[in-house]
Amino acid sequence: MRSDDVPEVAQLERRCFTNPWPESAYYRELREPDRNYYIVLRWQASPSEVEPEPAVSGGTLARLLRMARPRASTQPVVGFAGMWVIYGEAHVTTIAVAPEHRRLGLGEVLFLTLISEAIRRGAEFVTLEVRVSNVPAQSLYAKYGFTRRGVRPRYYSDNAEDAYIMTSPPLRDPNYRQQLLQLRDQLLARLAAEGIEILEEAA
Repeated sequence: MRSDDVPEVAQLERRCFTNPWPESAYYRELREPDRNYYIVLRWQASPSEVEPEPAVSGGTLARLLRMARPRASTQPVVGFAGMWVIYGEAHVTTIAVAPEHRRLGLGEVLFLTLISEAIRRGAEFVTLEVRVSNVPAQSLYAKYGFTRRGVRPRYYSDNAEDAYIMTSPPLRDPNYRQQLLQLRDQLLARLAAEGIEILEEAA
């Protein structure tokens, strides 16, 4: 994510969340790239304008997904994600996908990208909060080995809903890294089946 992405990200966040961050929060986060990592996902039509394609910008994807074609300014932001990496812990702060682009695996692309970057930065594990009512998100996180470690009562200010605290397995565990590679390959196959053209970027 770059500073010129922020207005569009903020607009999408208002569509996705009832308690969105102000734009100033993103500008503040982007001023500390050593501690924070934010990415955006943009939608690019293929030359035939028939098949949609995603493009990720904002940093190294560490063997994950990136578009072959350069980003165009007219490509709308359809998703974004971010995390903090402090004292060996990576903490997911946000993940969002535009409603009309959900169920295509794009949220999983963003999530897997965050995990990969956490590994690249030497984090020992990843943590996050998720609404107790958000069963689809919990299922995605469980797919990647995250387990519930606690509850934050009345965590969400919009409706006082509780949040589950979920934590990844140790990121240095070779078995977990192998699991991530397998999940990545499954995701690549799913995206290809959806007609989403991608390529892998070298670490």
